Amino acid sequence: MDGDTAKPTPTDYSAFEGTRPVAARQRFDMDALAAWLAAHVAGFEGPLTIEQFAGGQSNPTFKLVTPRRTYVMRAKPGPKAKLLPSAHAIEREYRVMAALAATEVPVANMLALCEDESVIGRAFYVMEFVEGRVLWDQSLPGMTPEQRGAIYGEMNRVIAALHNVKPEAVGLADYGKPGNYFARQIDRWSRQYLASETEPIDAMHRLIEWLPQHMPDESNANDTRVSVVHGDYRLDNLIFHPHEPRVLAVLDWELSTLGHPLADFSYHCMAWHVDPAQFRGIAGLDWKALGIPDEAHYVARYCERTGVEIRGDWNFYLAYNMFRIAAILQGIMKRVVDGTAASAQAADAGRRAKPMAELAWRYARKVR
Repeated sequence: MDGDTAKPTPTDYSAFEGTRPVAARQRFDMDALAAWLAAHVAGFEGPLTIEQFAGGQSNPTFKLVTPRRTYVMRAKPGPKAKLLPSAHAIEREYRVMAALAATEVPVANMLALCEDESVIGRAFYVMEFVEGRVLWDQSLPGMTPEQRGAIYGEMNRVIAALHNVKPEAVGLADYGKPGNYFARQIDRWSRQYLASETEPIDAMHRLIEWLPQHMPDESNANDTRVSVVHGDYRLDNLIFHPHEPRVLAVLDWELSTLGHPLADFSYHCMAWHVDPAQFRGIAGLDWKALGIPDEAHYVARYCERTGVEIRGDWNFYLAYNMFRIAAILQGIMKRVVDGTAASAQAADAGRRAKPMAELAWRYARKVR
C-alpha cells in the first residue's frame, strides 16, 4: 500500500488481509521462486502455493504457503510496469525492518532479499507471516470505549518508539539525505505529481508554489531532530495481537526514510481532520463517547514520550501531508491509466487525489 486514504468498501483489504489468485500481470515462475527460497531461506520446504493479497496499491504482496510454514513476499510490480523515480524501493523496506528488529518497534522478521531480477523478473523479499488483526475502520466499530482507547494508546506508543530510535545506533545513519526534510519532500512529491498528472488539479499547482514559501524554520535544535520516519503510519498498516491491544508488526515501509518526526506524526494525525464518509478518518465523530482521545490529548501524549515540541502552525503540517497523499493518489491514478495498478480498488483511490488536494489547500489557507 502506498498512501491510499480512501474509505474501504466491504471488499477492500489491507495489503496483508484477504487473498485472491495471482493477477495475470503479476504472475511469475513459481518453480524458480521455490528453488531460490530453498537455497536462501532456512527451513524452507515445498510444495509451494501462492496467493496474492487483495490490497496493496503499489508493491504487490503475496502469501506463500507451504505445509510447514507461511511466508509473505513483497515484490516490485511486474516487468511491464512503468516505475516512477524512487518508487517501489523494496530493498529499502527490507533494510529498515531488518535494522529495527532489535528495537522496541515491532516489525516482521525479515528472511531473505533477492535483488537479482533474473530469478522471477523483479526484485523481492520474503518475511515471516504475522498472524493477527488488521483494523480498517478508525472508529473501531464493535469495541468498547476502553478497548478503543487502548488501541489508540498503543498506536501512539509505537510511533513514539519509532521516533525515539537513534538512526546511527541501528545502522541507518545513511538511510536518508541531509538537509531540510520538508524542502526535499515537497520537491519530491511535486515532481512525482507532475510526472503522474493525468489531468490538471488546480489545488496541487497552488500547493506546489505555496508550500516551499511556508516551511517551518529548522534552524533550532528541536527542528533539526532527525528520526526514522515511516511515511505511512496509520491504523491499517499495523497488525494487532488477535486479542490484545498490542501491535505485533508495523507494515508497509516503502516511504520510510530519515526525516522530521513531526512530518511523520502529523501525517498520522490527519485522521482527526478527514471525513470518514469520503476518506479513512474520524473527523466529526463523537470521540469522547467512542473512547477515542481528541487530537490535542493524543499529540500531548506523543510529545511527552518523545520530547518533541511543536513549533510553527500545525495547519502547515496537515496541509503538507494532505498534499503528499494527493500526489501519491495521483500516482495510483497514473498506474490505472497505464494499466499497471496492483489492486482492483486503485481507480477509486486515484479519483480521490483531487478532493484530497482541495482539502490540503483549505488547510494551507488557515496558516498564519
